[in-house]
Amino acid sequence: MTVAQLAEGISKGKRRHLAKAITLIESSREEDQQKAAELLSALPKRNDTLRLGISGVPGVGKSTFIEAFGNLLIEQGHRVAVLAVDPSSPTTGGSILGDKTRMELLSGKEEAFIRPSPTAGTLGGVAKKTRESIQLCEAAGYDIVLVETVGVGQSEFEVASMVDCFMVLMLPGAGDSLQGIKRGILEITDVMVINKADGDQKKLAEMAKSEYKNAFHMLAPKYPGMEVAILTISALQKEGIAEVWEAVNQFKEHLTSNNLFDKNRNKQDLNWFKRLVEDEVLHRIWNQASTQQMVSDLKDDMLSGKISATEAARRLMDEIG
Repeated sequence: MTVAQLAEGISKGKRRHLAKAITLIESSREEDQQKAAELLSALPKRNDTLRLGISGVPGVGKSTFIEAFGNLLIEQGHRVAVLAVDPSSPTTGGSILGDKTRMELLSGKEEAFIRPSPTAGTLGGVAKKTRESIQLCEAAGYDIVLVETVGVGQSEFEVASMVDCFMVLMLPGAGDSLQGIKRGILEITDVMVINKADGDQKKLAEMAKSEYKNAFHMLAPKYPGMEVAILTISALQKEGIAEVWEAVNQFKEHLTSNNLFDKNRNKQDLNWFKRLVEDEVLHRIWNQASTQQMVSDLKDDMLSGKISATEAARRLMDEIG
């Protein structure tokens, strides 16, 4: 399929063309990367969409929440794309990619597109080409893009830098949960959702909500005049899902009314540009014939104890200039 055919199919909202396009941009082949660049340049850039990052510890129920949340959005007339990132094996590079099978109802909807992608060793809880995948989904007419990340950790700053709203899902159990979450995660959170607040865990969820509210009060607000919304829900029982969407809408309205939405999108583009340059520089350092021999010699010297890793890196950078 040619670049022009892919672009035309994506513009018409065809899911098969979108899937092929994401496969193209995820390819590491040089010729595919060239085609991917042409494709992205041919597609329109949209600022009338919402990019929502969703993170949380394993077992918190992200897939269950996304299915309930996505179906609610579709009922309200939206088209929803889900980029579900699965961790890759450090040994084989493979991944289970099971999110699509866990969202059976949502994946069967014509208005939904679910794409599981492996991280392939990329930090940040996102796949290497997540940014490009977001742009492709938006060009295909999906006005809400949900990015489900691998888990909570210091590296989640990466996904927060590419979405309009960053949501963290937590489990009931205030003390343990508060100890387990990093201060940095709290600082980049826009909406916090405490899931599995049903049955005997309802009381624990309310306690956790109170604990997190106190924790956020000790931090400088991410946006002046905007407190982090903290909600308790049961994704399994589909309770509280509409309230989460209302909180996200209020957050977006706050950004828009304070001229921050477009400003944040511009920051995303600059971060994207910086990351692409860094990736290309590293690719050329490790793969260009002019540096491969020097890299090989430096590795031999380092492993034989003649120079340190720090000195080897300095010599390589001095040679590159």
